[in-house]
Amino acid sequence: MRQIIAMGGGGFSMEPENPLLDQYILEQAQSNRPKVCFIPTASGDADGYIQRFYHSFENHPCRPSHLSLFKNTPHDLEDYILEKDILYVGGGNTRNMLVLWQEWNLDQYIKKAWENHVILAGLSAGAICWFEEGVTDSLPGVLTRLECLGFLKGSSCPHYDGEADRRTSYHRLLKNKEINGGIAMDDGVAVHYQDEQIFDVVSSRPLARAYQVTCTDHEVTETEMIPTYLGCE
Repeated sequence: MRQIIAMGGGGFSMEPENPLLDQYILEQAQSNRPKVCFIPTASGDADGYIQRFYHSFENHPCRPSHLSLFKNTPHDLEDYILEKDILYVGGGNTRNMLVLWQEWNLDQYIKKAWENHVILAGLSAGAICWFEEGVTDSLPGVLTRLECLGFLKGSSCPHYDGEADRRTSYHRLLKNKEINGGIAMDDGVAVHYQDEQIFDVVSSRPLARAYQVTCTDHEVTETEMIPTYLGCE
């Protein structure tokens, strides 16, 4: 099946002492030691980000690697992507990331990998990129709509509880008919899709939530989705 695990925020970069979401992602692979590739394009392949990935994932039963588009890029990028079990996309500037992916044809290779059952996962930029549209801070100033890859229908908004202007900006875009309805995710929440349908919603924080968000006649409606908490109650 085709799988995407979109996190509003969390994982090793935001919760270094809380591995619950990263463990959940690894558990979805068919291998006992899945090959997980970190793609930090949105951060400009920041060295510190990459090192934090290895520091965390070397403690998990997996085979970690990373893909850089700035240096030491694999000669056969398509083969490199297709032989992984999990592609884990980091946060940062979504607009810049998508432009670079397109230039390298990486968006096409990732789509082919997904269609061949490689798991796609990520947080923030690495979450909204899979949807038709996302709420992004890629441009200075107010949050805006960004056209994304369209593997999943609708829009997505990360950091719904973690950044003060996320909720209000999503509502503004919806009321102005600048964006279609979709999924909003608090930090610590992951929405797991199988074959483009929501399979599960899980969290690393007991009170974190996801929401299905719609707008009719300038009235925004949020339908709360209570995740399965992955920790001990």
